Amino acid sequence: MADSEEVELEARLEEQDSFEPPASFVEQANVADPAIYDEFDAKWPDCWERAATMLDWDDDYETVLDDSTPPFYEWFTGGSLNVSTNCLDRHLDERGDEVAIEWVGEPVDEANRSITYRELHREVNEFAAALREIGVGEDDVVTMYMPMVPELPVAMLACARIGAPHSVVFAGFSAGALATRMNAADSEYLVTCDGYYRRGDPLDHLGKANDGLADVGHETETVVVDRLGPNGDDFGHDLADAHHGYADLVAAHEGAEIAPVSRDAEDMLFLMYTSGTTGEPKGVKHTTGGYLSWVTWTSHAVLDIKPEDTYFCAADLGWITGHSYIVYGPLSLGTTTMMYEGTPDHPDYDRLWQIVEEYGATQLYTAPTAIRAFMKWGEEFPARHDLSSLRLLGTVGEPINPRAWKWYYTHIGDEECPVVDTWWQTETGGMVVTTLPGIGRMKPGSAGPPLPGADAQVVDTVGESVEAGRAGYLTVQKPWPGMLRTLYDNDERFVEEYWAEYSDTDSSDPDDWVYSPEDGAKVDTDGYITVLGRVDDVLNVSGHRLGTMEIESAIVGVDGVAEAAVVGGDHELKGEAVHAYVISEDDQNETEALRRRIVQAVEDEIGPIARPERVVLTGDLPKTRSGKIMRRLLENVSDGEPLGDTSTLRNPEIVEEIQRRAVE
Repeated sequence: MADSEEVELEARLEEQDSFEPPASFVEQANVADPAIYDEFDAKWPDCWERAATMLDWDDDYETVLDDSTPPFYEWFTGGSLNVSTNCLDRHLDERGDEVAIEWVGEPVDEANRSITYRELHREVNEFAAALREIGVGEDDVVTMYMPMVPELPVAMLACARIGAPHSVVFAGFSAGALATRMNAADSEYLVTCDGYYRRGDPLDHLGKANDGLADVGHETETVVVDRLGPNGDDFGHDLADAHHGYADLVAAHEGAEIAPVSRDAEDMLFLMYTSGTTGEPKGVKHTTGGYLSWVTWTSHAVLDIKPEDTYFCAADLGWITGHSYIVYGPLSLGTTTMMYEGTPDHPDYDRLWQIVEEYGATQLYTAPTAIRAFMKWGEEFPARHDLSSLRLLGTVGEPINPRAWKWYYTHIGDEECPVVDTWWQTETGGMVVTTLPGIGRMKPGSAGPPLPGADAQVVDTVGESVEAGRAGYLTVQKPWPGMLRTLYDNDERFVEEYWAEYSDTDSSDPDDWVYSPEDGAKVDTDGYITVLGRVDDVLNVSGHRLGTMEIESAIVGVDGVAEAAVVGGDHELKGEAVHAYVISEDDQNETEALRRRIVQAVEDEIGPIARPERVVLTGDLPKTRSGKIMRRLLENVSDGEPLGDTSTLRNPEIVEEIQRRAVE
């Protein structure tokens, strides 16, 4: 594209505040009739039979929703099914020889695997038999502490087959985090691996797992996957008596067929531990029927997944996105789902685009953090590759600012792919607020309206709906099938953390109960919801509540800015002042000019009240190994407080550099 055409395109995109879905997409979309919104409202909650009928049930459910004891809602009561059957067995006749999982590993071009539905079914049965042999029974919680290797979804589905809930712990978490979660779940079984690759280098994982097991307060049985082969010899691991080799267990049960255990719709499918306000992880409980129906329907309606697709979600199975939209939703629909072990910048910045081209990926679902990194690296990297196989783009995990949205839409989707900006949480199980790509206009920066049948509203401090254009708090006013049922062994905390804020907790009337995700948001005249960030990411400047995400979005919209993090700093008069930590593109030398443009942009976008008191330009931001910005450390820098432990960061050296720049 000529320079003048590029400038003209960017100018036009900048002026647009909404985009229609391409006609070519609408013609083939799984859901394309706008009447679905009215239909679901009129038939609620029976509208969710549409999701339930996408599954194979062993016993038909009797009631769609039992709301007699809010907030402990039950979905599809009386019904029973098996998740493994729905993700594997029912596809064997028509798609048994089609690829279920395309696994792209490291080192590049040496470790890829294409696993068919028949092969996946066989290995799941063999490992299910092995789990039973080492003592796993129905309702026993099996912990999995593994990276992005194929044995992880095998283990998840094997547990589902025998009725044993799983608890996946992100491989980047510490040994202490593993021990905390195993102790909390009273889990006596662990599936892990010797190591994995990162940027081409083997990493020792079993050593970390063993350190965690040393702090588990009960006996455990451990299964170890040999991921590294001879490359793991340098770590010197010797399998102890409590360790079983995964390959040996599977080989010992070659050809085994395990009858799937029929599970009640409300039986637990998995636990996922997530951060809590008290510092103690919360064991979010998801059940079998409601969760699987929710992720199956949203994968179909929002991600537009079809059996013939090659669907690519660039998330990790250690998080809820990987559970819902790499494993359970896509496999339930019988598609080919992709898993990628590596990072998007190794061996070069075009690694993700190389994968999309090589495998002909039809959807790409990734995080705004990644998209901002793609922007910083430059459009020349995706331009090297044919990305025309892509039909839909999605974002997940955090709000996306309009500039990043438009870059994604233009340089990755070539303006031919709708972008679904999805809001949801570990606790919601799947998407709740987003556009349906075959129906709704897209508004960069705004997630969209609630999904059909989902009653998300923005309210003020007393729970009343706010006027269009005003900021408030996101709530969900009615239950939905994918919702968490409780916190593991802690019903009281479940009520307190998610329901107490806007509910009459003494009432048995479900209309008096409102779910509060603790996110700030605003709504426009079309009912589109823009999520502004966590409530605890809200600054109180001179009595005005300012969402950090909104300020960050204004900053990232400035030419020359790659990424930004905003925190509050103590201020004698204002209470809190806005402190911005900013990564510039190409390490710009005109730092003072850039600072002035940043301040002006915030004033123009939000108002003088949001003017940053301090703008610190830095080469990077403190991030965990999973890429999350550690704003707590930036707050400590702003307030001149001790930093505390930085060992969990992937770049601990950057904090001292930021401290130095902050006082310059």
